[in-house]
Amino acid sequence: MDMKWFDEMEARIPKGGVRTRFAPSPTGYMHVGNLRTALYTWLIARRSGGAFLLRIEDTDQERLVEDAAGIIYSTLRKCGLDWDEGPDIGGPVGPYIQTQRRDLYGKYAQLLMEKGHAYRCFCGKARLEALHGEDGLGGYDGHCRDLPQAEIEEKLAAGVPYVIRQRIPRSGQTTFSDAVFGDITVDNATLDDQVLIKSDGLPTYNFANVIDDHLMGITHVVRGSEYLSSSPKYNLLYQAFGWQVPTYIHCSPVMRDQHNKMSKRHGDPSYEDLLAKGFLSEAVVNYVALLGWSPRGEYAEREFFTLRELSEIFDTGGISKSPAIFDLEKLKYFNANYLRALSPADFFAGARPYLEQAIQNPAVDLSLVAPLVQPRCDTWMDIAPQVDFFNALPAYSNELYCHKKMKTNEENSRQALEQVLPVLEALPQWSYDSLHEALLGLAQQLGLKNGRILWPVRTALSGKAVTPGGAVELCHILGREESLRRIRQGIAQLG
Repeated sequence: MDMKWFDEMEARIPKGGVRTRFAPSPTGYMHVGNLRTALYTWLIARRSGGAFLLRIEDTDQERLVEDAAGIIYSTLRKCGLDWDEGPDIGGPVGPYIQTQRRDLYGKYAQLLMEKGHAYRCFCGKARLEALHGEDGLGGYDGHCRDLPQAEIEEKLAAGVPYVIRQRIPRSGQTTFSDAVFGDITVDNATLDDQVLIKSDGLPTYNFANVIDDHLMGITHVVRGSEYLSSSPKYNLLYQAFGWQVPTYIHCSPVMRDQHNKMSKRHGDPSYEDLLAKGFLSEAVVNYVALLGWSPRGEYAEREFFTLRELSEIFDTGGISKSPAIFDLEKLKYFNANYLRALSPADFFAGARPYLEQAIQNPAVDLSLVAPLVQPRCDTWMDIAPQVDFFNALPAYSNELYCHKKMKTNEENSRQALEQVLPVLEALPQWSYDSLHEALLGLAQQLGLKNGRILWPVRTALSGKAVTPGGAVELCHILGREESLRRIRQGIAQLG
């Protein structure tokens, strides 16, 4: 073969510095494990001052989902994971979409065949299915591995479909190094002659990612530990081409529990699902960073990190070999802390859509409701159930008026409401301070503890056992007319 083209491709490869890539398949929403891979890959690049690349691996055309690439872009941006090179912004080693690189793979497969490290396989579907057996576990038997050249030429002339397979050495061992799992050695006899180029001319993932990683100058490859078994074959490809092997960083899976991986099929949430469930992107990213990685040294006891802080301290030595358990309750703990840390203005901006959905009453000032729920939310979805009574008073039982600690019962609650009503009716100004003074002043005047007055009022206004804010806040937010109406209704209900 004329090596000039290959030499030109080599000359394009950026040299020096760390280069990482996130290379998802556009097959749907980003699941948590995929997001973690993107995050770790980004953090390695940013910690070292290197480049983070986005590459779309769309060679599995049967599994493509419409606009999945757009979802990938959107998710990464929402998470703050910016890329230096990619399909939408270009770069020195593009294109960054595999199907647009289609012509490259065939040439490298041809080079491999000339070097004796690959061969054409003409085996049909029926023969391969018979080899695999009912359990689908049987490996390829190398039937076409040593076909005579004349027979190959004859089949090519007849148009017999073929794939190109990697020629794995039959003897010896292959050792590869991983930053997490250390050195791993396998017997070559246990490795299958994997397909590199499919019959449609498109590469398999296992071939394309090696070619692309080399041509894009990738120095560190982060992927799931399920690819550990494929890594010896990758190494053999690198060796066959005479290329330097990148640093492998294999991450153990994210699990739903001790025995099951997370799976969209089993209802486990994707990143988009978590946002829809009311989680903050920043909290999700922080939590996902700690799924299988622990900060070390002075940061070992910390849980909460900004993305910038993570980019300054992340190191692969903190990645665990053990699977990580995704705990939705722990994520809620993280999210609650993030919500409480928001400024009042930022919290109100985020809460507003949820408040508007729960409270359609235009007389209610939502900006007064937001501070009441901020300390009481784990996610945005916790808002509506707490504040729906502002929109309409629910039907409630008189048992709510009975509170042992407040020493209230139905009878003295009715008396309290009857005593409160004229005081509030006569109030010249309906403000928080005036309401506070009036209600607590009434309790003092009657020689009662505050709870004996405030509990019945709060119950009459909300119809709930638990509310964000007490009687004074609820009166203030509901306004004069609605507050008095609900108190009169409470009197009538208790009567």
